[in-house]
Amino acid sequence: MKQKSWLPIYLLLGLVWGSSFVFIKLGLEFLNPVGVAFGRCALGAMILLLIVKIRGIKLPTDPKTWFILWVVSLLLNVFPGFLFAYAQQQVTTVLAGIINAFTPLATLVFIFIFFRSEKIQKEQILGLVIGGIGVIVVLGIWNGIGSGSGGGVLALFAAITCYGLAYPIIKKYLTPLNLKAEALAASQVTAGAITLLPFYLLDGISKNEYRFGPVLAMMALGILGSGVAYIWNFQIVERAGSSVASSVTYLTPVVAVFIGWIFLSEDITWHEPVGGAIVILGAAISQGRFSKKVAI
Repeated sequence: MKQKSWLPIYLLLGLVWGSSFVFIKLGLEFLNPVGVAFGRCALGAMILLLIVKIRGIKLPTDPKTWFILWVVSLLLNVFPGFLFAYAQQQVTTVLAGIINAFTPLATLVFIFIFFRSEKIQKEQILGLVIGGIGVIVVLGIWNGIGSGSGGGVLALFAAITCYGLAYPIIKKYLTPLNLKAEALAASQVTAGAITLLPFYLLDGISKNEYRFGPVLAMMALGILGSGVAYIWNFQIVERAGSSVASSVTYLTPVVAVFIGWIFLSEDITWHEPVGGAIVILGAAISQGRFSKKVAI
């Protein structure tokens, strides 16, 4: 496909997902971590259900499929949504965005452990080793725990661990069903919102002070980051292939670093972007992006 057919939405996707860490930080001004997680799921579900309704797409009806979608929602929406918000009470958006770049490597680890169907390639092992070195550099291990608290850093790694487990599950159990991607996304995010609703009602709001900026940030996080962005991602896969689509994970930490630096005046230590670049290099090597032929 011609680059002009997918490049604009590719850049938009990188911008939205890269900005999500700043949106989370702003949302925490009036919401607790569980409130941020529910808010983004609820808003994302509403926009996705509206899109499904307009396009006349039917949602799944099989209970087993819904159970798998619920499990996926726990791993992609519920737990990470809470963990990222919890972590960003203690760490910078810069660090959160950079550690998020470790997601492709976390996915690879779970494929090796639970879903392996092919022989492990040398470049995959090399990529994991390089990525691990990158994480050590990001954290500035020689300084202890780097620029964030231990609890926040552990929460970030727990979140990307959830992401890493979710994608193999999707590939193994949902992809063979040949259901519309919009229907799967709408069902998944809706299941996440329903799961989080009682926790939000119990203790989701930190203070009844709703400034325009944080409220707008939450709307963008939910409607764009947890809603429309899914559609953009599916369109990129259709127009340019999964290889190009997955590479957006390399763009988001770059966006997160600059937005956190410019709009939140967050300090950037030299080892964070350097380590982030090493993590991205490791992920690229593990996915065979430097091979002569890359399947899309």
